[in-house]
Amino acid sequence: MVGRQPSNSRASVRRVPGPCARWGDDDAAFIREILDLVGDKWSVLIIGTLADGPVRYSDLAAAIPGVSQRMLTLTLKQLQRHGLVGRRAFAEVPPRVEYRLTPLGDSLLSTVLALADWSADHHAEIRGNQRAYDGAG
Repeated sequence: MVGRQPSNSRASVRRVPGPCARWGDDDAAFIREILDLVGDKWSVLIIGTLADGPVRYSDLAAAIPGVSQRMLTLTLKQLQRHGLVGRRAFAEVPPRVEYRLTPLGDSLLSTVLALADWSADHHAEIRGNQRAYDGAG
C-alpha cells in the first residue's frame, strides 16, 4: 500500500504499566534483538570468560564446557558485530588470535555476571520447581 505509515501496534492496545510501556515499537524490537544476543547462554559464558582480559580462541573453547567450535565462532562474530568483543590477530606462525571485551562489552559485564550468579544461586530451587511442574502434568 503506497503512502501507508507504519503503525505503533502497541498504541492501539490498552496501556498497562511495565517496562514495555516506556519504549516505541522500534526501540522494543531493538531491545529484543540485544536481549536475544546478550541473554544467549554462549554469549553470557563468553563475556564472563573475557572478564579478566584477552583470551586466545583455543583457551576460550577450553574454558566454556559444551560449546562447539561452530557456536563459539558464530557467537564471537555476533558479539564483535555489536561492538561488545574485539578481535586481534597476530602475524605469527602458527597464527594467534585473541578476543577481549570492548569498553561497551565491559559495561555489560556486571549485568551478565549477576545473571549467571543468580542462575547458580537458584539452581536447586529452579530444578525442584521444574520437577514439581513436570510431575504435576
